[in-house]
Amino acid sequence: MKHRIVVLGAGYAGNHVAGTLARRLSPADAEITVVNAEPDFVQRLRLHQLAAGQEIEAPPLTDVFAGTGIRLHLARVTAVHPERHVVAVTGADGPAELRYDTLLYALGSHAADHGVPGVAEHAFDVAGRPSALRLRTRLDALEARAGGGQVLVVGDGLTGIETATEIAESRPGLRVTLVARGELAAPLSAGARSHLRRACERLGVTVLEGTTVESVEATRAHCADGTALASDATVWTAGFAVAPVAAAAGLAVTGDGRVVVDRTMRSVSHPDVYAAGDCAHAVGDNGRPLPMSCASAGYTGAQAAAAIVGRLTGGTVPDRKLEYVGNHISLGRRDGILQMVDGDGRAKPGYTGGRKAARIKSGIVAMSLWANAHPTFGLPGRRRRLAAAPARPRPADAPA
Repeated sequence: MKHRIVVLGAGYAGNHVAGTLARRLSPADAEITVVNAEPDFVQRLRLHQLAAGQEIEAPPLTDVFAGTGIRLHLARVTAVHPERHVVAVTGADGPAELRYDTLLYALGSHAADHGVPGVAEHAFDVAGRPSALRLRTRLDALEARAGGGQVLVVGDGLTGIETATEIAESRPGLRVTLVARGELAAPLSAGARSHLRRACERLGVTVLEGTTVESVEATRAHCADGTALASDATVWTAGFAVAPVAAAAGLAVTGDGRVVVDRTMRSVSHPDVYAAGDCAHAVGDNGRPLPMSCASAGYTGAQAAAAIVGRLTGGTVPDRKLEYVGNHISLGRRDGILQMVDGDGRAKPGYTGGRKAARIKSGIVAMSLWANAHPTFGLPGRRRRLAAAPARPRPADAPA
């Protein structure tokens, strides 16, 4: 019987792992199934552009995995039952169960409302394609009306900065305000922060620093100092959260629900489960957890794939680098910031800004899209066979 590998999520991490496994494992011994709720590959790095009104590519996953031997199951994951090695899903055909021998958990993350009243009901976000399109529709309506409208972007992390500047550049008829809890982009170097301020001034983005939003309504946001900020569209970019599936499954997780993994991305509580991307709590080379990012998805995904191949084929498990080297921030289509960080994750004094940084970011995004649209590029003619392993006892309710 073939070894069943199930990959949950076809984002930057899951897509990469599935493709790597298909390249390196013999289809005579292993079958790979990818479960994803969306039918297309979502360029999460560019969802702020989609919301701003631009068209971005979304390759259908049926095309992405065509000819790779990877099975695609379009469904939403509702539960994982590690004691039975089963994943519960719900798709177009209703609920179903998928059995696995090895599981790669890469369900990513979504916008975190942090329990702030009104965010779920009234705010928009760019953490997923449906929500980005919902914001786009709202911005279209604001542009169409006399006087435009006020857009309030809450959160000055990388997502908030990119969203505010992109909307301001693409939709100059709208008024954009960026709300920062502390100093604007405090983790960046002094030069990069000055560059960002100049970009905001050029694009007409109003910046409010030292401001905490405590509740959101349809037409305003209330702040901790008692002020109310008028808003026709409040965009919530104040962090990300993960689905409760791993915690509910009994996997060892952090307080925020991310799967605790060892150096090889293997669950510390369930050895047949690996995790990668935003939903994995992976400690980097500097002794600190890797941040939720596309770059982290690449590092954790590569390590998970290498570990799975090594263990299944009886080979060695390499110890790959787990590092975070910098931030690439777009400020519209013609400006950007490239900020490198040191081994402790602190911003280095220098930075690259302007069109050069924008071109670098554009190149990274283009390469990422190409790699994810061709997950098995360079498929070898001969792939590795799995090592002999004792058969796993089947649950009493398993089909023959």
